[in-house]
Formats: sequence, C-alpha cells, structure tokens
Amino acid sequence: MSAALYNRYRPATFAQVVGQEHVTDALRKALRTGRLHHAYLFSGPRGCGKTSSARILAASLNCEQGPTPEPCGVCDECVGIRTGASMDVTEIDAASHGLVDDARDLRERAFFAPASARFKVFVVDEAHMVTAAAFNALLKVVEEPPPYLKFVFATTEPDKVIPTIRSRTHHYAFRLVPPGVLRTHLASICEQENVTVDPAVLPLIVRAGAGSVRDSLSVLDQLLAGADDDGLHYDRAVALLGVTDGVLLDETVDALAQRDGAALFTVVDKVVSAGHDPRRFATDLLDRFRDLIVMAAVPDADARGLLESFSPDQIDRMRAQAAAVGPAELSRTADVLHGGLVEMRGTTSPRLMLELILARALLPAASADPAALLTRLERLERRSVLAGPEPAAGHPAPVPGFVPGAVAGNPPFGGAGDSDGRDGPGGPGGPGGPGGPGGPGDAAGPGREPAPARPVRAAATPTSQGPASQGPAGGSWGPAPAAGGMGAGAPSGGAGYGPPPSRGAGFGPSQGAGGGPGARQGGVAGQGGVAGQGGVAGQGGGRIDAAGLRMLWDEVLVLAGRLSRKTHAILKDHAAVADVRGDEVVLAFASPTMGRMFGQGNNAELFCAALAEKIGGTWRVSVAPAGG
Repeated sequence: MSAALYNRYRPATFAQVVGQEHVTDALRKALRTGRLHHAYLFSGPRGCGKTSSARILAASLNCEQGPTPEPCGVCDECVGIRTGASMDVTEIDAASHGLVDDARDLRERAFFAPASARFKVFVVDEAHMVTAAAFNALLKVVEEPPPYLKFVFATTEPDKVIPTIRSRTHHYAFRLVPPGVLRTHLASICEQENVTVDPAVLPLIVRAGAGSVRDSLSVLDQLLAGADDDGLHYDRAVALLGVTDGVLLDETVDALAQRDGAALFTVVDKVVSAGHDPRRFATDLLDRFRDLIVMAAVPDADARGLLESFSPDQIDRMRAQAAAVGPAELSRTADVLHGGLVEMRGTTSPRLMLELILARALLPAASADPAALLTRLERLERRSVLAGPEPAAGHPAPVPGFVPGAVAGNPPFGGAGDSDGRDGPGGPGGPGGPGGPGGPGDAAGPGREPAPARPVRAAATPTSQGPASQGPAGGSWGPAPAAGGMGAGAPSGGAGYGPPPSRGAGFGPSQGAGGGPGARQGGVAGQGGVAGQGGVAGQGGGRIDAAGLRMLWDEVLVLAGRLSRKTHAILKDHAAVADVRGDEVVLAFASPTMGRMFGQGNNAELFCAALAEKIGGTWRVSVAPAGG
C-alpha cells in the first residue's frame, strides 16, 4: 500500500523545500557560519513547509557530518529523525498537549542530556494552541536553556504566541507558494509518477491548493487515483474537483456582454441540472471576471505571468470578452458577484439567489449606484464609437441644434438661433424664411424628399404672462406648457400649434396660448407653429430650463420607474417642475406630506440618476416650500 504523495515527496533537505528560499537560505547560512540560536518560531499558512523545515533543521544539527546545511540523510540520526524514531528529537502536538501540566513535563525532560545526538530538539507544532499559563511555565527554560537544547515553535497564528516567548525566538515567516512555482513542482511529480496530465489540469490543482504544497499534493493524489489508463484528462478533473467547466463560464460572460437574458438563464439551468453548487459557480465566475479585469488593464497579462496558464485559444477568447464588456462593467459585475456571494451564505434557495445576482449584473439600469451609472455611460460611449460614418457628400447635414432621430412629441435638444440669439420673422430660421415654416425650403418639389424639419425660435411677442417658472399657488398646480407666442406666418385661428402638453407638466387644466395669466413661452415648434423663447436649452448650452424639463417629464418618469416604482409613483401623481436653477431642479408637491415622503430614502438620488441618464450632467433636487 503506497503512502500519500505529500509523505513520499516530503522534503529531506532545505534545497527540496518549495517556494521558501527566503527562509531556507537564511537557515543554511546560519548553519554554515555557526550563528545558531536556541529557539526558532516558524509561522505561515498550512502546508507550506514549517514542520518539514523544523525536521530538516534538527537533522542538520545532529547529522554525523554536522552541523551542516546539507544533512546526509543516511546516518543513524538522519534516518531516525526522518522516520520519527530519534529519542532526542521530539515533535509535540500542542493542540492536544498545550496545558500547564504538559509544559511542566516538557520542562523536566528538557534538562536531561541527549542520549545519542548532538542536540536535544523539541518541535512544538500548532504552538498557538499552547495556553498562556503553559507558555509562562516554559519561559525560563526557553530564555536560558542548556547548551544542548533547541526549541522550534511552528504555528499558523504567531500573534497568539505570547510576546515574552516570541521575543526570545528567531521568527521566520513562511509564505504561500506562487502559482508558477507550484505548477512546475506538480509537473515534476507527475513525471516521476509516469502519469500523463493534460496541461489544463494543473491550473485547476493549483487553484484548489490555494498556494499550499501539501494541499495541492493531496488534490493531485486524489486525481491520480481516479485517472484513466492513458492519463489524467481535463473532463475527469473537472468532474472530480467539482469546479465549473470553462465552457459554461465563457457562455455566461458572452451572455452578460450581449445582455442576452435567455442565454444567461439557460446557463444557470445547465449548472443546476448538472448538479453543480450555485455558490461554487458564482465563485468560479468571480475568478473569471478577475482574470478579465486584469486582461482589460494589462493586455499582455498572460506573458507577464499575471494569469494562470491558459491555452492560446482561451487567452484570445478572454481578450475578446474583456474588450466586449468594458472595464467599468467588468468591475461592476465583479462587485455584484462578490456581494451576492455574501448574500448566498446560509440561503435556503441558492439557485434563486444566483438568478437574482445575475439579473442585477445583466441590467445596470436596475441599480442607481455610481458603478451602474458608469456602466451605462460606458455603453453609450461604445455605441458612439460604433456609430455610422459621417453623411456622404451631397446629402444635407443636420442643421445646428438638430438631433437626428428626433420625432414629433419627443423634441430634440436644440433651437440654436443666429448670432444674437434670435431668428426673426422672415429670417433664415423664422416663419416664411428659407427653411422656416411656410418658406421655400418647406415645400417638397416633384422628385424631392421633404427636407428634415428644423427647430426654430421666434421673436418674443409681448404678452402679459406670468413668471416662466413658478410653483403652484392659489390651490392650482401650474398650468401645462402651451404653445408659445405666435410669430409672423403662423395661422391665426389655432390656440395651440405645438405638441400636446405632457401630463407631467402640471396638474391643473391646460391654458391657451394667448396672453392670459400663467401662459408660458416654453415649448417647441409644432408642425405649423413656432417655438417660444423657453424650452430646451441650445445644443451648446449644456443645460435645460423648466419648460424644457416639463416637455421631457414623461420620459424622465419612465426612467425613474425603472429604478424604483415608489419614486415613480410619488413623482407621477404628486409632483411638478417648479423651477430649474442651473444644475438644481426644484419640485413642487401637491401636499407637504408627499414632499416629505420624497425626501425620505433614496428617492432624490434615483430621480437625479434618471435625469442624468436622460439629459446628462450632474443634478441636484430640492422641494419648493409650501405655498411657494
């Protein structure tokens, strides 16, 4: 019956200790120069060579050719230490021998001279389990030992060793073994075992071992026990280790990149149907997004050794995925997965929680945090990069202020006038002028397509109007924005020629376009009408006024509803735009109670996020005082 791999390949010399050169080189030099201490403290993660190094140090001290940095391994002392038969080298498990009585017994044995060896060595494993009283009982012998006595304390938690003991030792900190070093070590063991292993299997073992040599050898031993006659294959290793197949991870990343919900939830069904643990799948997916984040930041990460050893095809696929998703969305999705893993602890329905996590990752619009907003901005930027080419020669280019794709009822931002800010009647943009309503550019001749309508601004007509941005007063929620004052060339019979007012503009009855109280100059030109002086800010203005925001109110409400139904309900039925002051929107509410309700929670942040998504920029919101 063969021994475990970690026992058969346990290092017998300092040169065989893997990945701890900073410790082994120092100890070999101390042995070579004779500058030895009477007590050592070896600390570090499990399975990194602490106890093995303590045994090698004891063999180096007691070898017939020693003290020497390279014990022979064949003398009686070296063989006795390696097999545990030496009477002068005692290994104590402090987990079961850490009480005061055990310490007193060790202290009595310490004063007896060694039977056959040069030094009596006590190796105290799991030293953090020794009680403070037991350490105090050992303090005197550790502080002033006989010349033939050596102590080696090994622990994974050096902070639990009392300072009085720790200060009297030489402390050497062991580390986790780097993945590249560990992968090379595992490959050499497979060669010695005459087993053929797929190259993709070793990264799985390294990740399962988490930097511990002993744990990695245990995993390798398990896989070799179940390997086929022709070697250890990737599919068998994935099945035995329970990790997620790389194909499923690729499908998940592609579905998130394409925002394909059907494909994404199909992958979840495959994972659950195959019997995989949803938590493990989420963990492996988070690891994949870590690799993609590194790939997006460092295109040659594989050459620099920042990633595990992937095949060239997998590297190309991951590079394409990182470019398709984008750094902001990669980071946000990784944050969502990390938070979801915390939420999955103790859950009674792991599949449901996994689906909710992936739904949040799939829809950044469902979240109002800055990372989600940055993701949406990054998507818009990628769309602008992938937009079509410039208009070909001979085709009319859009006029200043005209946004292609604007449709009636959803007016574009624009309306840039001439150099003094006005387009009078008969001017280039005014009624009757070239390109204006009723002008020669408005009629489509035979064989010609009608030129795209351009928003215009008319000269202000003297009217007895109230303030353009005023909150509700006198029990009347502000009138809806009507068509602006009529300019030259407009028909004389209609009361309103602009688009119908949106329901979010006010809660009272709509007013006519005449000069009655409460009439607004805001609005945009309808099919036969002319825009007033209010409305959306010009393309170069970068801001919007109250009248323009009222025209976009319904669309802002839709975006707010995607973020929060509660916020949408408060704004839809109880709020109106009272004023816009730079980057501050002032809302008036039907009752003080609704205003207070809006101020609770994150309603204001969600409303500002909806504004930013629709209009751009950074916004603040305030509530108009009652009666204002």
